[in-house]
Amino acid sequence: MHALGRHIIAELYGCDRDILNNRELIEKIMVESALKAGAEVREVAFHKFSPQGVSGVVVISESHLTIHTWPELGYAAVDVFTCGDRVDPWQACNYITEMLKASHMTTTEMKRGLFEQPVKVANL
Repeated sequence: MHALGRHIIAELYGCDRDILNNRELIEKIMVESALKAGAEVREVAFHKFSPQGVSGVVVISESHLTIHTWPELGYAAVDVFTCGDRVDPWQACNYITEMLKASHMTTTEMKRGLFEQPVKVANL
């Protein structure tokens, strides 16, 4: 079976609480992670909640990266979804985990868009 994309769902525990509550730093980490994975960044949107927490999305030509943080718990929920075989979602996921100083990560990888024959996907 051939897949159109790979989707990593990551649970990050024991993260640095100050980083998780810093919108500018979270945005920088997420954009850098996309670039390190070889993605082409298209749009970026992040929001700081009151009293704490950050949510955001990095839209890439190859799909997206998202994050939702709970600083009070030292927890972040991260999705990295990439299409095609040029971008490695694990590079992005591992970079995010390292930069958030997570002590523990659990992940699930899903293959998205399964086909029996290879499918040619046009570049966006």
